[in-house]
Amino acid sequence: MAAPTVLVPIADGSEEIETVCIQDTLVRAGVSVTIASVMPEGRLQCTMSRGLKVVADKSIEEAAAQEFDAIAVPGGMPGAKTISESSVFMECLKKHAGAGKLYGAICAAPAVVLQAHGLIPEGAPATCYPAFAEKLDAATRSEERVVVAGKLVTSRGPGTAIEFALALIEQLMDKLDAEKAKGVAKGMLVMGVA
Repeated sequence: MAAPTVLVPIADGSEEIETVCIQDTLVRAGVSVTIASVMPEGRLQCTMSRGLKVVADKSIEEAAAQEFDAIAVPGGMPGAKTISESSVFMECLKKHAGAGKLYGAICAAPAVVLQAHGLIPEGAPATCYPAFAEKLDAATRSEERVVVAGKLVTSRGPGTAIEFALALIEQLMDKLDAEKAKGVAKGMLVMGVA
């Protein structure tokens, strides 16, 4: 069985802890992760929100030609805004979500990327970084660390990045061993997992 595939877009100003935690945790579960830069002219190296340099695997133009089992958007500003303004990425994400596939966002990205483009279904609960919470629908806004609503997974910020990635693994279970998320969490000494 082929490994599940996940696309993680990045830009200058993306949150490095979220990006790396998503990638690392998913890889530990046997997921194939593609980091794609949305920066102009195919520039692969991005300067993250705290100055760390991350080199993407490919440009968003190259990645958009592929199909993925899931798309996970890290937060960080102005990275989330730059990702939201990428017409190539947003077309890819809208097509992906429209096909009923798994997608998620963390930190500022649920508000700045998903909500801004109508990608949080009406009535679906969602969470995000507290400073961006007013951008989410007040009736369905959650303060939970991670919220799973159908094929949508949202989370609050850097401190919830591993939990967010574990929730993505759980949602990919039809493509992974049923105990994979629990095993990865246990191996990483995530609290509350025996």
